[in-house]
Amino acid sequence: MAMEKTFDPASIEAKWAHLWESRGLFRPERPDAQPFTIVNPPPNVTGALHIGHALDNTLQDVLVRYERLRGKDALWVVGTDHAGIATQMVVERQMDAKGDKRTNYSREAFIDKVWEWKAESGGQITGQLRRLGCSMDWSREQFTMDPHFTDAVLKVFVDLHKEGLIYRDKRLVNWDPKLKTAISDLEVETRETKGGFWHFKYPLADGVTLDDGRDYIEVATTRPETMLADMAVAVHPDDARYKSVIGKFVTLPITGRRIAIVADEHADPELGTGAVKITPGHDFNDFDVGRRAGFAAADMLNMLDGDANVCQTQDGLVPAEYIGLHRFRRDGLDGAREAIIARLKADGFLIPHVDKDGEEHDAEPRTIQTPFGDRGGVVIEPWLTDQWYVDAATLAQPAIAAVRNGDINIVPKSWEKTYYNWMDNIQPWCVSRQLWWGHRIPAFYFPPLNDAGLPEYGDPANVETIVAETAEAAVEIARRTIYSTCIPALNEKFKSEGKDSKVVFEQAATWSDAGARMASAGIPTLGRDHADYPIYFVRDPDVLDTWFSSALWPFATLGWPNDSDLLKRHYPNDVLVSGFDILFFWNARMAMQGLHFMKEVPWKTMYLHGLVRAPDGAKMSKSKGNVIDPLGLIDKYGADALRFFMAAMESQGRDIKMDDARLAGYRNFATKLWNATRFCEANGITASTSFEAPEATRPVNRWILGEVADTVAAIDKAFAAFRFDEAANAIYSFAWNSFCDWYLELIKGAIDEETKAVAGWVLDQILVMLHPFMPFITEELWTVTGDRADYPLITARWPEVTIARDQQASDDINWLIKLVGELRAAKAELGLPPGARLAAHFPESLRGRTETLAAQCDRLARLDSIRFDPAPAGASAQLVVEGETITVPLEGVIDLGAERDRLTKALAAATKERDSLAGRLGNPSFVERAKPEAVEKARADHDAKAAEADRLTAALARLG
Repeated sequence: MAMEKTFDPASIEAKWAHLWESRGLFRPERPDAQPFTIVNPPPNVTGALHIGHALDNTLQDVLVRYERLRGKDALWVVGTDHAGIATQMVVERQMDAKGDKRTNYSREAFIDKVWEWKAESGGQITGQLRRLGCSMDWSREQFTMDPHFTDAVLKVFVDLHKEGLIYRDKRLVNWDPKLKTAISDLEVETRETKGGFWHFKYPLADGVTLDDGRDYIEVATTRPETMLADMAVAVHPDDARYKSVIGKFVTLPITGRRIAIVADEHADPELGTGAVKITPGHDFNDFDVGRRAGFAAADMLNMLDGDANVCQTQDGLVPAEYIGLHRFRRDGLDGAREAIIARLKADGFLIPHVDKDGEEHDAEPRTIQTPFGDRGGVVIEPWLTDQWYVDAATLAQPAIAAVRNGDINIVPKSWEKTYYNWMDNIQPWCVSRQLWWGHRIPAFYFPPLNDAGLPEYGDPANVETIVAETAEAAVEIARRTIYSTCIPALNEKFKSEGKDSKVVFEQAATWSDAGARMASAGIPTLGRDHADYPIYFVRDPDVLDTWFSSALWPFATLGWPNDSDLLKRHYPNDVLVSGFDILFFWNARMAMQGLHFMKEVPWKTMYLHGLVRAPDGAKMSKSKGNVIDPLGLIDKYGADALRFFMAAMESQGRDIKMDDARLAGYRNFATKLWNATRFCEANGITASTSFEAPEATRPVNRWILGEVADTVAAIDKAFAAFRFDEAANAIYSFAWNSFCDWYLELIKGAIDEETKAVAGWVLDQILVMLHPFMPFITEELWTVTGDRADYPLITARWPEVTIARDQQASDDINWLIKLVGELRAAKAELGLPPGARLAAHFPESLRGRTETLAAQCDRLARLDSIRFDPAPAGASAQLVVEGETITVPLEGVIDLGAERDRLTKALAAATKERDSLAGRLGNPSFVERAKPEAVEKARADHDAKAAEADRLTAALARLG
């Protein structure tokens, strides 16, 4: 069937995506082949394809298709993350739109609604990945809430707890008051906000004064409301102003709390007053200062509840009028901040700020870097709560060693220093989240026994904690430990009283519910006739951070903890491809968990790519309105062009700037290949029937076979070094320049049977080498050039070219290409039409070469005559090709005087603009103050004008 005249990406992409997947070609049966494994960073189930996904998945697919072509058993694990916060928010928003809310349902009923949402709407991004051409093993698509994955998560939690590597602790967390959950650092975004720097007097206690006679310490803060929970004032140990009062006390305004003045290097003598109020329960730095000062976390004061409203502190010193106030002004009402400032001002403790005009203000205006929850959209509150933590410092040690000893190879190497710095200073990892959707923490709380040997439902903090994978397992442990004597005694009592009762365990929703139910059952009155005696227990209501479960991705997706054949064959994985921005949140944690549970690294190479930026270099964000939709780019340019752009621009972790001109260029590249294949079709050039290169005698054919060998070697070398850009550019240069521009031109009019065989074979090799980057067009062309229904390109063989290059043929053809290039450049510089035929005088040393290539010289170089005698006197163009000078007489060909004038004027204009731009770039004021994009444009314009001036200078020189 004849090819269509024009290349239409849309018409072939959907067809091939369906055929590949439906025929199982993304994972062909290769049980005896060498395995190759990549796991895809699981996108959120709520997500849609964004430009970062397009880069990340393109690079992975390029590697997978390359290794599949090399005959390996290539497995690309695909799946989605349950995205606890994001998914719960989506479902709650939908409920809110219907006038409904989560709290109208039981936990179980709400989770059912989330599963319903996933079934209806949770597969958007997987469909979009298919549009990109991702050859993932869709038959084994994973989800982090699948039953087998949940089993793995629970086992990891329980095992780490048994080893003392998971524990419950009271520490500061990033608390989102809107979502009412702790969130990770990754979910916190810092924004600049307008705020103030307030100065207050903290009166010194016990009649103490500073050396300057003041009876107070001046503190400065951007968060005056937190003074309700201040526990100390810190000064630098070497600050002479305060040495005399270290160890003394101040009496806090409003609360009257007596707090110590402590020495700590956190206090910067150059910042503010050098004295810092310390609120360890509401500031991460203050938390560390507080611990150094000897405060236990349990004793640190908390002045806010989960809604960020003021609550009473443990010492009961917060005045009643502040209880219940929100931390900030809200809904037109003053909050705690405004109330505190007003009270301190009224009581004379506020020190006003005097501006440059001598006017007084309550505070000094400041631009403050403020943390916001990226989903809740409100200011994050450092909040002291009981949470579950992983001992990341212990788990990090083998992962650090794995990189140091080379078991894990980080590419590019420049990221190793960052990796070590973070891992060497890693903090405990908070893994609990106050949500309903997610892996519920397998911790169960049981009532302790009182003095009478009976369960006591009192303080929720006073419980017996058992960590087990199931409630049934937890109950069995409780029977053997907590209640080993209690249960037999009670059962014996029932028996002695002749009552048909026994001790049973029942799960309650909350601790208070358990106590209420126990009381209603008549406890401690025992022996209800024919009724069992219940002991109620409660499961921890929190769920695990989604990064906890995704850290198991490299092995849980392969069937762990079951010892499956898939796990044995494909763990460890070969390579991880991800953005550098999740190096710590995901990659490092996978390394820790993989080494701990599998005793091997999860992957041998970790490749970190950069970000995709807007055309002006700015980071993309919805707030800036510069987000680019990759699906829109696919609609406009085709998936192949977008994929090739991503690979060609990926240069070992450097950020990529979007460039529509390049995308259009790669779309044109696809079109050029399409048209070249149509040329082959029209000239009887069809698919090769041999994997080996055909025999060739003609120089042009021997040359192109050598070029194939060089290109295969260059691509293999680039892939071995993870140089996606070099691999893409190697096949681009060969396909566009060597094959389409030169080989097809060189063989025109002389396509014999040998040339047909060579051209067909070379085209096949181009399609194979280009396939990892542009799978759709290459598969289509592979199909239309030959009847290969049972041998699709996706599972073809990667070229293994062992051709011995014919150096003479290569030298001759490369010389001809340079000659034609020089002639065409000279014509363009001198204003001659490309088809103008010229005479040329060659040195005698080139006689043999020009006679061998006479037909090509006539057709491509457009030379009417080739002579070997000296050129006549007069103006001429001097062409230097590989050190040999070829003279082209110009007398009678062009108006030499007019051409000199034209070139001289153009050179003067180009030189003037070049020098003007050089002067601007040499001005430090411009470079430092102008917008980065303006400086970059000036540099590009300067380079262009410099190149133009060089070209015009060369053209003038040619005229002699």
